[in-house]
Amino acid sequence: MGNPTVRAKDRTSAPEEAKGRGLAVFGVAFALWVTMAGTTAPTPLYPLYGEEFGFTPFTVTVVFAVYALGVVLGLLLFGRLSDQVGRRPVLSAAMLLSLCAAAVFLFAQNLGALLVARVVSGLSAALVTGAATASLAERLGPHARVKPATIALFANMGGLACGTLLAGVLADATPSPLRTPWVVMLALAAIGLLWVMASGESSAHRSGFSPQFQPLHVPGEIRSDFLRSALAAGSGFAVLGVLTAVTGLFLGTVLHASSHALTGLVVFVAFACTAFGQLLVRTLRPATALPAACAGLIVAAGLIALSMATGTLAPLLVGAAVNGLATGVAVGHGIGGITTRSAPQHRGASVSTFFAILYSMLAVPAIGVGVLIRGTSLRPAGETFSAVVAALSLGVLLSLVRTGRKAA
Repeated sequence: MGNPTVRAKDRTSAPEEAKGRGLAVFGVAFALWVTMAGTTAPTPLYPLYGEEFGFTPFTVTVVFAVYALGVVLGLLLFGRLSDQVGRRPVLSAAMLLSLCAAAVFLFAQNLGALLVARVVSGLSAALVTGAATASLAERLGPHARVKPATIALFANMGGLACGTLLAGVLADATPSPLRTPWVVMLALAAIGLLWVMASGESSAHRSGFSPQFQPLHVPGEIRSDFLRSALAAGSGFAVLGVLTAVTGLFLGTVLHASSHALTGLVVFVAFACTAFGQLLVRTLRPATALPAACAGLIVAAGLIALSMATGTLAPLLVGAAVNGLATGVAVGHGIGGITTRSAPQHRGASVSTFFAILYSMLAVPAIGVGVLIRGTSLRPAGETFSAVVAALSLGVLLSLVRTGRKAA
């Protein structure tokens, strides 16, 4: 007959185990969300920092761009770290770095502190992205009702979108706009750290720490498609970078709108639509996805240029949404090609190379716009940048058309 106490224990252990696994999944997703939110939280605060520390719009673009430098360095130096030492230690390290970045922002007294905080924030983003995505896949398994990649996507892009909106709302609603957002981010990061540490390790196989540089690799078997996807997605990332760096300046100096929440809303729309664009790509045929993304990027560039020329908000909001959707489609197409058509032994390096290109294009054009603003003013700088993005996207589109004709 057996022991009824043991049978009762067996019946209750499965639900309890499922509940624990669910809490761990939420903890990992929350850690990813919080870390990415911390990377965009400074966006609506840049005009205030400019007033506080007396720096120029060009300096704002540099402060933004060093974040991308931190991400690229983190990807190249620590891209395989969670495979070597486990997911939980890397997630914990990412949360600690996020805490440190928020603390530096909270007590910042000069430009140097802002630069340090942005680099640390970039390193935290590089660490958390791969480790959280792998941990979610291990905890949920391949047959989960909601795919791990979908949870990782919305936690990642949701954090990027919500961080700027949350900081903007707090800056408008509280008497200490440069302090309160970082107190909240510190509290959220502390919760994420404790949650990750309590969730246990998800990786059963660890190779042991061995410091090595992540080599860049462009897969030869899909080189042309890889480069076109990277250029298209990079064009969209360039727009995201410029929106993140100078939207507050545009709203304040051109539209005379001092609302930090409005700045956060524009960037929120851009990143939220980027997430939906990566889902949208699944409904498109591979042959049409990248051309559609390029066409969307051209339309978005035209709308942003129109906003600059007319000094109106509506084209900027619509342009941010269209750019986000097009960027998401291009990113999804590029990652899909790498994971399905490149050699398995090079996929990790290829994905790291893809994102290294994207984050480089996130940073460099933003600095270029800063140089143009210093030499001319915001409006002509924005119009010139929009024309360059449109030209680059058009070049990729024409290349796709020529390739399609040759194949036909």
